[in-house]
Amino acid sequence: MATRHRYWKITSDEMEKANFDPSKVLNWEIKGVKEPEDQAIFVGVFMYKHGTPRDYDSIKGMTMYHNNLKKETVNEIIKFLKDKFGGEQAEKGERIFLVGSKEFYTGKEIGGLAKQLESKFALNAIISIEFEDISEEERKNSGLADAKLLPIPGKH
Repeated sequence: MATRHRYWKITSDEMEKANFDPSKVLNWEIKGVKEPEDQAIFVGVFMYKHGTPRDYDSIKGMTMYHNNLKKETVNEIIKFLKDKFGGEQAEKGERIFLVGSKEFYTGKEIGGLAKQLESKFALNAIISIEFEDISEEERKNSGLADAKLLPIPGKH
């Protein structure tokens, strides 16, 4: 079985500087938190290499979810993402899919998007990323801190 490694609580700067093989990324997520944090106002943007589950389907492209955001802010973020990455909008509950949007998995692109979301929508971005079959050497050379490595339970 393939080994998996997940990093979390990565800043946009750390992600932009990270150096890894994008073909080994399984998924990434940018969680943008609006202060004050106790009100749990946030938006998440993520992408799964093998598609995001929706009912019995798997949707390729970017997905966004949100909590306690005004509808106008949600619409602004979706417009920003669609203008930048394309895709057809589909919704299910609090998740908004951009079906067929551009896919990307480099640290520079993920970190760059996080920075744009931070500045354009006054968010504090926290990034997580999961790799499959990344060697010990590749992990050490990625520039991502071991302290931010999160063990993934299960068979490895």
